[in-house]
Amino acid sequence: MPFNSFKLICYLALILSATSFRLAHAATYRVTVAAGQWQRQQSVVTFDLPAAAHAYNGLREANGKTIPLQVDAHGHASFILNNLAPGATRMYELVKNNAAEAADGVQVKRNGDVLKATVGGRPVMEYEGGAGILPRPDIKPIYKRGGIIHPILSPSGKLVSDSYAPNHLHHHGVWFSWTKTEFEGRHPDFWNIGDGTGTVEFVALDDVWSGEVQGGFASRHCYVDLTTPKHKVALNETWQVTIYHVDDTPNAGNKPYWMFDLVVSQECASDSPLKLPKYHYGGLGFRGNRAWDGKDNTFFLTSEGETDRVKGNETRGRWCHIGGKVDGELTGIAILCHPDNFRAPQPMRLHPTEPFFCYAPSQGGDWEIALGKPYTSRYRFIVQDGAPDKSELDRLWNDYAHPPEVKVEAQ
Repeated sequence: MPFNSFKLICYLALILSATSFRLAHAATYRVTVAAGQWQRQQSVVTFDLPAAAHAYNGLREANGKTIPLQVDAHGHASFILNNLAPGATRMYELVKNNAAEAADGVQVKRNGDVLKATVGGRPVMEYEGGAGILPRPDIKPIYKRGGIIHPILSPSGKLVSDSYAPNHLHHHGVWFSWTKTEFEGRHPDFWNIGDGTGTVEFVALDDVWSGEVQGGFASRHCYVDLTTPKHKVALNETWQVTIYHVDDTPNAGNKPYWMFDLVVSQECASDSPLKLPKYHYGGLGFRGNRAWDGKDNTFFLTSEGETDRVKGNETRGRWCHIGGKVDGELTGIAILCHPDNFRAPQPMRLHPTEPFFCYAPSQGGDWEIALGKPYTSRYRFIVQDGAPDKSELDRLWNDYAHPPEVKVEAQ
């Protein structure tokens, strides 16, 4: 065999040997989570993985226990941190978990434009994309509205929300719209759609997903000015809703709860801004169970400790709980306002006699959504049976506002 050929064969053998060694000793990854100054319990932890680690789907603790890790197509990873004391850190090793996906994760199932979300097989919420069917024949078609979340159910299965409330047909569980506006010199009202000057229409469902850690969807809506012969879109809106698989029997004696996030992004559909004059409501709205109607049937609690709905109205709050009795027992929902939101902590509308709540940034004065300057707002919802616990809701808000820090290192 010629000398040069012998050298080439040896060189190739060395390459193959080195490649085999690297494959046999593929890089491992360590994930370190720091609690910071906050108590962590059932905390949502999110972080980005390097491309080489996208196939991992579990985290192994020092004691050998493996917990689910959910990784999307872009390498965004998430898991639920059960418990971590203030100032503490915890290290995990990324692993590939070959076990079948747990049946008790978050499932979001689609039927046309309607989505139904469950956690552990138990119903949590529904999203109505298309305008759907009116609940009564006497309701005018102009009140049809898509792009809402209803019904919302508590962990015990109690109904928390309402839609097409008899005295406010335009109220629907969780929804979003603006009331007093100016658009190209006209004044469409996208909230009181029965007036016929404006409406919000469902456009499309762009994504629906399920998983062991979380599930959710992304959808699009548009704000239509009806005051012109040729109706004109003023805003395009996207929703991203994420429902989390928090343990329904958390430790430390806390009551079970459902938890989901809503991120709303709006941008101008033309060169014309949507001007939003000062007004006492408009933005994120919630309508509570019909049984809570009446001034003595709804219980409010704000992050500032205010329980008087008249005194709490037009104050600012990091969170607000709205609840009442269903089948003789208390249940309710807390809405947490992210600190990055415009004018956070945002001003609130607490209705004096009805189970209605709104985060209303327009209470703070005139503003606008202009071309090239999209408006994004974020909210977290905690659905829980029983009376609200202020210290627990404070903890949950801190967890939302200041998530754990994560560092990923190749070993």
